[in-house]
Amino acid sequence: MGILQAIPQNLHRVEVEGEPLWFHIPTTSLFAPDALSEELLSLADRAEGLDPGALPGHLSQDIGHEDVRARLEQLKALKLITDGAVQAYNPTVEVEQFPLSTVVLNVNTGCNLSCSYCYKEDLDNPRDGKKMDLATAQSSIELMLREAPQRDRYNIVFFGGEPLSNMPLIREVVEWAEQRIHGLGKAVDFTLTTNATLLTEEKIAFFDAHRFGLTISMDGPKAIHDKNRIAVNGQGTYDLVARRIKPLLANYRSRPVGARVTLTRGVTDVIGIHDHLVNELGFAEAGFAPVTSGDMAAYNLTSEELQTVFDGMVALGERAVAAALEGRDIGFGNFNQLLTDLWEGRSKAVPCGAGLGLVSVDHAGDVHLCHRFTGSDMPTFGNVDDGLDHDGLKQFVEARADRSERGCADCRIRNLCSGGCYHESYARYGDPMTPTYHYCDLMRDWVDFGIQAYARILRHNPAFLDGPLAGRQSA
Repeated sequence: MGILQAIPQNLHRVEVEGEPLWFHIPTTSLFAPDALSEELLSLADRAEGLDPGALPGHLSQDIGHEDVRARLEQLKALKLITDGAVQAYNPTVEVEQFPLSTVVLNVNTGCNLSCSYCYKEDLDNPRDGKKMDLATAQSSIELMLREAPQRDRYNIVFFGGEPLSNMPLIREVVEWAEQRIHGLGKAVDFTLTTNATLLTEEKIAFFDAHRFGLTISMDGPKAIHDKNRIAVNGQGTYDLVARRIKPLLANYRSRPVGARVTLTRGVTDVIGIHDHLVNELGFAEAGFAPVTSGDMAAYNLTSEELQTVFDGMVALGERAVAAALEGRDIGFGNFNQLLTDLWEGRSKAVPCGAGLGLVSVDHAGDVHLCHRFTGSDMPTFGNVDDGLDHDGLKQFVEARADRSERGCADCRIRNLCSGGCYHESYARYGDPMTPTYHYCDLMRDWVDFGIQAYARILRHNPAFLDGPLAGRQSA
């Protein structure tokens, strides 16, 4: 074993309640190091490195030679030290299969709302909406089954426009898909995001009977919601939405119902919005999506507003930690997702499953990377009749995963962020290959907060991670 050097880009040190904690960047794992590991790594981090032959005599502790050697081998296995050249971060992804678990069906381009910030490039008014037919939906599902016959569970997402404007198709697809997929001895889940204006008690009962995962697009109290979420006649929709969701939130039993909040310029009150949606209206969870890359710059948050939003998220996150220590989940979606990523040790070479585990199909049967690209100028990747464009998807995913020349090599969250959302990059920079640089500093701070929060919960109430948090994921 030659001179040992530390590999600093693979470790991020934090301190939690006065105790050191290691965030192992390659695996997104957390370790509570002992004094020996800390000292050995500190010695290896010097310019001259660490000479194993001079140990253990130079250590402050009385440690046997074999114990020191064993610990050094552990640090080498974790790629925290090396006796060779320090290798630059250069991820390689080789895509050989496309194990689809999810297909997004864009059932109608028409929408009865005219939200000012909507990113959908194929959006039509209700009269001109292009509806998917049953044959296209069936072919989309068959495509998923062909690509991933090994899966035990599949997910079908209904999207729009407003998906409830093509409710007859949703009913037909559910009946057919359950028969088809259950007939294979496999399970199927259904997911739907809706503006809720077309909800009825009869539809709610249908969704409940088939265990739909429902998300309602709602931006907060009336003044905030009505600012951007307006009907095609220019009227605000808060009163209608609040009325429609009342029986949903009172009677829906199969799965928790969440709210998706879009934050635009001038809207930064994360805590107030969350309080209204969760504590006053009764949503199980609220998640926040800041707008920074919309086509209309007037709706994008300024850098100062974005900082305010993240400060609010941290403040709400502190409330979530306090509740978790008491065994309660306050329903803060972004925080719960971050905790889940850390708890499961997710280490990602790509930011999401788009193009690998998920594809989106438009009304004509063309395949898109995800639902956010439907109607955009991005190339499509095959169609449901001819199949996936495997070569095109392979080239895209492998090229995007290579961020060695894009400033990610030394980033401590490189395997959590993985360059950020493809569509966010496409909208902001005109190139889905470009990492979402405008989020970098804030995301690093957010993950640091998450590490601290996770460690505190793990230390004082680990049952929360196996209880409320695990229950959220299984739902």
